[in-house]
Amino acid sequence: MIDFSCDYKKYISTEELEERVSQTRQYMARIEQDDFGGWLDLPVKYDKDEFARIKAAAEQIQSDSDYLICIGIGGSYLGHRAVIEALGGERGRTKILYAGNSLSARGLEQVIRQIGDADFSINVISKSGTTTEPAVAFRTFKKLLIEKYGEEKAAKRIYATTDANKGALHDEAVAKGYATFVVPDNIGGRYSVLTAVGLLAIAAAGISIDKLMDGAEEERAATISDGGKAAEYAVLRNVMLEKDYNIEVLANFEPNFMYFNEWWKQLFGESEGKESKGLFPASVVYSTDLHSMGQYLQEGRRALFETFVEVTDSYSGAKVPVSEENLDGLKYLEGRELDEICKIANQATREAHEAGGVPIMRVIMPALDERAMGGLIYFFELACALSAFTLGVNPFNQPGVEAYKTRMFELLGKPGYDR
Repeated sequence: MIDFSCDYKKYISTEELEERVSQTRQYMARIEQDDFGGWLDLPVKYDKDEFARIKAAAEQIQSDSDYLICIGIGGSYLGHRAVIEALGGERGRTKILYAGNSLSARGLEQVIRQIGDADFSINVISKSGTTTEPAVAFRTFKKLLIEKYGEEKAAKRIYATTDANKGALHDEAVAKGYATFVVPDNIGGRYSVLTAVGLLAIAAAGISIDKLMDGAEEERAATISDGGKAAEYAVLRNVMLEKDYNIEVLANFEPNFMYFNEWWKQLFGESEGKESKGLFPASVVYSTDLHSMGQYLQEGRRALFETFVEVTDSYSGAKVPVSEENLDGLKYLEGRELDEICKIANQATREAHEAGGVPIMRVIMPALDERAMGGLIYFFELACALSAFTLGVNPFNQPGVEAYKTRMFELLGKPGYDR
């Protein structure tokens, strides 16, 4: 189960916090009733038959593919990349590569070079099949797949995660005989990591999706009645915004969390950044960024607060080696676990930044494993929805993302988009 703590008394009284947290309970019903609130009960209501098909497809991919090319953008790739990388990467033969998340020719060519002559399959993830970035990438890799295996065999290496009933990708998948999985109608992209959108790639990477869902189910059980710790975090984020702390920095001490940070930024940025409202979500990975952003965090403009994601269990791994010469002055660290030193650096950073005027929140995982990761995803999804409703915006739409697309289509001359 995910824990949360904050020394909030400088910003709000205990009585007021309890009252505001209690008020968020009304939003639990709003989520449940919303057309896009299907993720709330997903850990106990997911499609067990599709779940079994996902695991079977993952086994097939592991047996015949050195690479799985995951083609998608935004919520169609950030969630599963976050999980895979946070848990240390792939655990079997199949390596996961990503395409369709930009329009960079260099990026696309880099993936093609990395595949080389190896065996590969494709998981294309798009509800419509017409989003520009993934559609371009799918055309490219589908062509390579057909050239390598022939059209019939290539079709057996394409896994389409798309709308259940309609859309360009759905229709092509039916016509060509691709294996298909469903992008649910009642779950938006940034909340979809625990659906087929994320689970196929995670399973193909050799990570237990059963344990991932178990962790999400545990967190749901702990929060479903009143929002639990997620509601407290949601309220305090808005308290910080009211106090003119308008930037939230997600901080952690694990380099593998870089893409978790990116998933978190999309989740909160796209859910709350509308109607000229919302915290600006930023992120750092320590201790690396203490040597680049540390000065600003310590003494820069006091417009931000930090939320630290921490892991409580100990990791028995690298130790500081013994050296007779001690030229680097590390004698006092010899033989100590690097994980212990990292945790002390975490504590020191929190205390230094708080002393420098940065409010600190802590989201605490019991371990860095599938179960805890499932719980962490659910915690942040729930906190985000509650926080957005508290702010007074709809957490499940994103009207502003069409603006750049419209202008791009005008410039590119897409039919129907004459300037």
